[in-house]
Amino acid sequence: MNRLRSALWLPLFDDLADPLAVARLAGEAEEAGWDGFFVWDHVRWREPVRLVADPWITLAAVATATERLRIGPMVTTPARRRPVKLARETATLDRLSGGRLTLGVGLGSDRFGNELSKTGEELDARRRAAMLDESLEILTAAWSGEPVRHHGEHYTVDDVSFLPRPVQEPGIPVWAAGLPGNVKPIRRAARLDGYVPANLTSASQLAEVVGLLTELRGGEMSAYDIAVGLTPDVDPRPYVEAGATWWLAAFDPGAGIDAVRGVLRDGPVR
Repeated sequence: MNRLRSALWLPLFDDLADPLAVARLAGEAEEAGWDGFFVWDHVRWREPVRLVADPWITLAAVATATERLRIGPMVTTPARRRPVKLARETATLDRLSGGRLTLGVGLGSDRFGNELSKTGEELDARRRAAMLDESLEILTAAWSGEPVRHHGEHYTVDDVSFLPRPVQEPGIPVWAAGLPGNVKPIRRAARLDGYVPANLTSASQLAEVVGLLTELRGGEMSAYDIAVGLTPDVDPRPYVEAGATWWLAAFDPGAGIDAVRGVLRDGPVR
């Protein structure tokens, strides 16, 4: 089996919409030997969810409550965020955490709470994809510390330097999410630092994606991450054999603090 790292992957809803409670859980996870602590990024969700926390404020609390855990939003939708604001947020959080931030990105969806349509965001998936790619260009340039000069279809940054830059060199690791059967997100992920398959149904499906990523990356996978998020009761071994490097213990939207604490006390998968 490949070396595997384990993380908790939490929706910040209802019981988990309290940033202090989530920070305490992160501290407990670190003590229990977990490697990472990732959170959902949404502004709303379908009923019966009523309470929703901001991921960036919550992750700041998590960063100050921990020393070792890798943290980050899994995943955020740059198309509904200004890339210059995201550049500042990510660099600041990376510095606050001592270089422990991983940025998960994706197109987002209107399926689970109409959070795009109800807030006036872009609904066309192709346009969101173009906005995502353009945002990633701006973020990469911003994290370098050099002046950013970007004049694109969706965004303009005219000779602006983003300092202080992140702790991590050459920048913050970026994992891209996508459906395993959709080639375009896989091609995007191949240019980045990791891939998060959404709605994964089997280890054989993952193996196919890993094969394609390996081909697209010219065989270089030694520093590349495949983060698989499935419920804690699923056997991780077939997925590790298929190429997973991270196991994200995923919780449903109705999960509470007690459910998370029960899983984290069982300890990480090794």
